[in-house]
Amino acid sequence: MPEKFSRHFLKTKEAEALLNIVSQKLKVNLEQILKTKIKLELVKTEFAEIYIINSRPLLVKVQENIFPTLAFDEYSALLPKVYVDMGAIPYVCNGANIMAPGIRRFEGKFKAGYFVLVVDDKYGRPIAVGEVLYNSEAAKKITHGVVVKNVHYVGDRIWNFIKKFRIQAK
Repeated sequence: MPEKFSRHFLKTKEAEALLNIVSQKLKVNLEQILKTKIKLELVKTEFAEIYIINSRPLLVKVQENIFPTLAFDEYSALLPKVYVDMGAIPYVCNGANIMAPGIRRFEGKFKAGYFVLVVDDKYGRPIAVGEVLYNSEAAKKITHGVVVKNVHYVGDRIWNFIKKFRIQAK
């Protein structure tokens, strides 16, 4: 059964308000990262709102939580990284949170609540975007339990929707 969705451009005031919220949440200026004026579309699905910026699916809103997609390469390059062992990958790609025993190392500094890119330790490929629960110094000392809340991962409904409808730019 095909996914139902609607797609439309946001009005200027709506786009500006969203960009302000996103800039505060992501702690970056999107126009500076993208180095261009932003054209913003909204794709509403049954499970999320996907924001298309300059023809690329870069942001997602699920309930009240807004976060970057794995297709947002410019932002991903700025994110701190959490490297996980290969044994953790099937769990992460099924939606599991990132647990301390599966983490090999951290790269970059972060505070609790920041987004991080979850990367496989062997090939360095991004597999998820998560919200870290500790600051960088505390996270390194954690030996058990959840360290990163998984919000978007390879193979989730967002990933598959983007891939299926070819709104992802390469």
